[in-house]
Amino acid sequence: MSLFVRDKSFYKKTAAIAIPISLQGLISIGVNMADNIMVGSLGENALSGTALANQFTGIFHIGCMGISMGASVLTARFWGMKDKQSLKKTVTIMLRICVLFAAIFMAATLIAPGSIMRMYSKELEVIEQGILYLKWMVPCYILLGLSLTLTIVLRSVGQVRIPLYSSLGALFINIFLNYMLIYGHFGAPKMGVEGAALATMLGRAFEFLFIGGYFFFIDKKIQYRIKDLTMSCRSLIFNYISISIPVFVSDMLLAFGNSAVAMVMGRIGKDFVSANSITVVTQQLSTVLIQGICHAGCIITGHTLGEGDKEKAQRQAVTFFMLGIVIGAIAGGIILSINEFVINLYNITDETKEMARQLMRAIAFIVVFQSTNSIMTKGVLRGGGDTKFLMVADILYLWILSIPLGYIAGLVWHLPAFWIYICLKIDQVVKAVWCLFRLRSRKWIKAISARENALEAETEV
Repeated sequence: MSLFVRDKSFYKKTAAIAIPISLQGLISIGVNMADNIMVGSLGENALSGTALANQFTGIFHIGCMGISMGASVLTARFWGMKDKQSLKKTVTIMLRICVLFAAIFMAATLIAPGSIMRMYSKELEVIEQGILYLKWMVPCYILLGLSLTLTIVLRSVGQVRIPLYSSLGALFINIFLNYMLIYGHFGAPKMGVEGAALATMLGRAFEFLFIGGYFFFIDKKIQYRIKDLTMSCRSLIFNYISISIPVFVSDMLLAFGNSAVAMVMGRIGKDFVSANSITVVTQQLSTVLIQGICHAGCIITGHTLGEGDKEKAQRQAVTFFMLGIVIGAIAGGIILSINEFVINLYNITDETKEMARQLMRAIAFIVVFQSTNSIMTKGVLRGGGDTKFLMVADILYLWILSIPLGYIAGLVWHLPAFWIYICLKIDQVVKAVWCLFRLRSRKWIKAISARENALEAETEV
């Protein structure tokens, strides 16, 4: 089989989806980087406290990605099948689950912010800064959850520009409010870490109003309206659970795994936490196109299989795999070329800078494998409906391999930062190899609706 699809329309469609999503990701990274630099100017305790607090909110973020990406497997397939009613039912189920999920995190953050922070660090100054940040995050969960899930649904039907415009507006709002509230400019009180959190909350509010307003009142593709929240969805519950719940579980395991990694880092010391918070932004910046292609892979695979062309979907999947290798190699080169510039932007000690350099080198190696398996597991294979098998893979490689090995490397063997990170991310290497075998087997292509099952039965007869 040819390694690359020769149909130009495939690449045009991939670019039309991936580029706006990548630009949106770039904007979000810009906000995070501005937050990091401004908060970093307050000192390492402030930087570490907000970084660790964001590990907990990151669990919610990834959980919402699981809820929405699971739903997008169905919405993309139903869009390809031109089954708009089933698509609307999928959205309704997704939004109900999202609100419940947000309520759980809001309650936990409101009741026990100190307990949350103590999971990540034993240093009192870091914990205090994290608590100040978390108390402003309570309303962010519902705002982020709804805007994120609606964004993924819009993307699944080719609506990628509205979320981009929303993120662009949020960028300017967040940076301006950060400058005003962190340092006390334009007559505002000097709030420090709390100012950064308040600016984030107001930026989330803008995103929700922009995306929610469009989705519920203007959009003419899906034509979903507020009254549809009360529609009966019983006929689709089984399909939703069988496809979406494994995605949610898989992404939550990833979120808790990342959180466990943060706990290991927190116990190594605040220097390691600060160094990692710097490298995370750089990694996101260099891999932003990977995320765009990941979403494009899921959407295009869903549309192609919804049209009933499995052979075409397989050819496209091989192309996405090869694109993952190429883009990962480019991303690694970018990380190595900008690492010194980025590190010198921060007001940190020489010891922390050296740790950051080691982590940058480790990330440049890992990102080649991360790019390939992200595009496949979170994109193509997920779009093919292979969600249960992916869930098992995440459990095995992350929890049985990466986390135990990373814990031993950091807290028992006390290896250099480079090798600690390699051990913590070794699952990325293993999953990339596994994806190749799964792709070649063709077992990743699954029927997700009664209509598709009926067509398969007729074909077999």
